[in-house]
Amino acid sequence: MTTIASGTDTLTRDALTVLQPGFPGTTAPDWLLRRLGEGLASVGLFGRNIATPEQVAALTAQLRAEREDVLVAIDEEGGDVTRLEVRTGSSFPGNHALGAVDDTDLTREVAHELGRRLAACGVNFNWAPSADVNSNPANPVIGVRSFGADTDLAARHTAAYVTGLQAAGVAACTKHFPGHGDTAVDSHEAMPRIEVGLDVLSERDLTPFRAAIAAGSRAIMTAHILVPALDPTRPATLSRPILRDLLRGELGYDGLIVTDGMEMRAIAATYGIERGSVLALAAGSDAICVGGGLNDEATVRRLRDALVTAVRTGELPEERLADAAERVRALARWTRTAATTEDSAPSDIGLVAARRAVRLTTTEAHTPVTEPPYVAALSPQANIAVGDETPWGVAAELAALLPGTETATYTDESAARATLDAAGTRRIVAVVRDEHRHPWMATTLDALLRERPDTIVVEMGVPQSPPRGALHIATHGAARVCGRAAAEIIAGK
Repeated sequence: MTTIASGTDTLTRDALTVLQPGFPGTTAPDWLLRRLGEGLASVGLFGRNIATPEQVAALTAQLRAEREDVLVAIDEEGGDVTRLEVRTGSSFPGNHALGAVDDTDLTREVAHELGRRLAACGVNFNWAPSADVNSNPANPVIGVRSFGADTDLAARHTAAYVTGLQAAGVAACTKHFPGHGDTAVDSHEAMPRIEVGLDVLSERDLTPFRAAIAAGSRAIMTAHILVPALDPTRPATLSRPILRDLLRGELGYDGLIVTDGMEMRAIAATYGIERGSVLALAAGSDAICVGGGLNDEATVRRLRDALVTAVRTGELPEERLADAAERVRALARWTRTAATTEDSAPSDIGLVAARRAVRLTTTEAHTPVTEPPYVAALSPQANIAVGDETPWGVAAELAALLPGTETATYTDESAARATLDAAGTRRIVAVVRDEHRHPWMATTLDALLRERPDTIVVEMGVPQSPPRGALHIATHGAARVCGRAAAEIIAGK
């Protein structure tokens, strides 16, 4: 194992320690290994870094050959947001499905099995769970990533998730503080604002984070959102009143504070990633997450140099940087002591949970499906957190049960006529996500149901619109196992 390079001064080592960068490829590049030797303490894995569990295990072993206590982080929420199964879809339903079941023992078991699989690959830090209360139905970025719109439900399941994940030796990173649920803007694209009073924030949005803290969440991730009731000028990631006064002071949190991705436009387009990173550290953040879109050595060098310069010019107190770096190292020490040696066979608890999350509504027009149907996937644009590369829907799972099933993807109001023409006499299965947020989907379903009242509707987003169709299946998520659960019902299996 390589030790810290003797020629790297303490200030530079600390600046590297607080960074959580990404990198390209399925093996570690030389520059990344060199930076680990110079003080870099964390690495983020994304879909581009993952091919198979065996490859991930080899990659993390390669990293640990350079730095034994490296934090290997991943954005693995299960459900829509998966990196470990980015090309196949997740074996675990997301938070909204778990909230629909509302069995905290099940949530704990799902999180533990997900954590066990991460740990088996050498991943010890998960940027999950989302503790956001999905109070705004128009929210374009949280949705099924939330346990639900009920504060108490979100709180108890957040605590259960944290407990289950960390029991597997993987540090939880509860997000997005102080709550991203009441937004209609995606912070990947612009700066959201939450215009509510302190009483609503305290009772609604902060409650799940209190539960996460009580459950011992080892990390909390900040949100790139402006909350004028808490800080009228700076977003939470850069706000001392929100991070130091509220999170550290009022809520008594003493773990690691991690930023959301600094390349997201809410920060990058407003402050730039270098200045944003300096402001985040000064405000109380301990680790700078960057790498979802920026994943080269130049980014690491730029951020390292910006932090070093900020200390030398007096903009960032050296003791603040040193404190942040020590918190990163403390979490790394915890992961080494918390590591488990479980070697049990993979559990199908994810599929069990997905089946339990399904909600059905039928009408007299519904008859069993015995022949291969035609599947029309009415597809919205995926938000950046989910990514376009992760498959979703029921077609693949349905084809395994009813060979000959055909499918097509539609993205606008032409879907109705095209579907009717393509389906012919075959039964139609219309798959939607968040119909309530996409008027063209509602128009399409209206047209399909007028001509084909026996159409089956599968809602794989947040089921806000009234159920309709001969059979309406609400899966509360679009993970692969959610598609499997819906397909089993359609095929009568």
